Amino acid sequence: MKYRKEIITTAGTLACAVGIGFFMQQGTSVPDPEYQGATLINADAAVLDVEEIILTSAEFAESITAPKVEEAVTLAAAQEIAAPAEPDLPMVQADSMTVMPDQLAMDTPQAQPEVPCEITANARPVAAAMVNLTLAASCLPNERVTVHHSGLLFNQVTDDTGAFGLTIPAMAKDATFVIAFTNGEGAVAQTTVEEISDFDRVALQWKGDTGFELHAREFGADYGGEGHVWAGAMRDMTYAVTGQGGYIQRLGDPEIPDGLLAEVYTFPASAAQSSGDVALSVETEVGSNNCGLEIEAKTLQTFSGKDITSRDLTLSVPDCDATGNFLVLNNLFEDLKVATIN
Repeated sequence: MKYRKEIITTAGTLACAVGIGFFMQQGTSVPDPEYQGATLINADAAVLDVEEIILTSAEFAESITAPKVEEAVTLAAAQEIAAPAEPDLPMVQADSMTVMPDQLAMDTPQAQPEVPCEITANARPVAAAMVNLTLAASCLPNERVTVHHSGLLFNQVTDDTGAFGLTIPAMAKDATFVIAFTNGEGAVAQTTVEEISDFDRVALQWKGDTGFELHAREFGADYGGEGHVWAGAMRDMTYAVTGQGGYIQRLGDPEIPDGLLAEVYTFPASAAQSSGDVALSVETEVGSNNCGLEIEAKTLQTFSGKDITSRDLTLSVPDCDATGNFLVLNNLFEDLKVATIN
């Protein structure tokens, strides 16, 4: 992949006073006074007119109401259907046989009440502190759902039988998963993930086709190098299980319009075969899908399954004449410090 030509850096104003660098491919021009004093990685490159990056405290959520985690999901009973009032029918004479109104009513089929929809979910831990999450809802095939887990959100669609099965990175030892349909119904599944203490995790989540990507460069790796882990080189969980390095998993169905998507990077903190730093960044390419727009994302980070830190991000993307450039946001995560254990 032709990933970069020229790289420069600047900074936007951050609520929460967090420094974030922009790196963009572009020709020369005079830096905007708003970004004076920023370090230029390439002295011949110059700064595009990029609007502010703002870290906010706004909730990153979808317009649905999820079941409360601490309460069991209640399936509403089907509404009782009342039979229509019996009209005053005259007696009918047929071949000397009298048919009474009550007899006519007995011969009329009665509507049956609907059977409540049974929705069940199950979670069980698997290798690399992952969780196998399954859902069964036979009455809700091909329906959109939102999966909630410790601040992590993404959308999925049930199959033709109303089911799905996913493997999800756990963000906490006591892992709770809430699955919510758009009609308010849903289910809750819980499990304990003992192995979470052996792994560090960071997550990036967003809504729609915004072009966000999560990047990890392990132990000084260059872009495109062996230790550069991103959507174009995601690896799989065997890297983490064997201590070779980290891997990225993408969550959510990209075919859902304006759906919630996420990427989670997992690193084997307690079993790493190498020592050094893992540099983490959030990137997005300026394209026709996001140019000139204000886009939002949320980051999550946990070390060994302990307290999760999160940040909400709002970014103004340059106009469409900057298409093809990349914005690189540093310092949204705390870089990982890895030491091998003898």
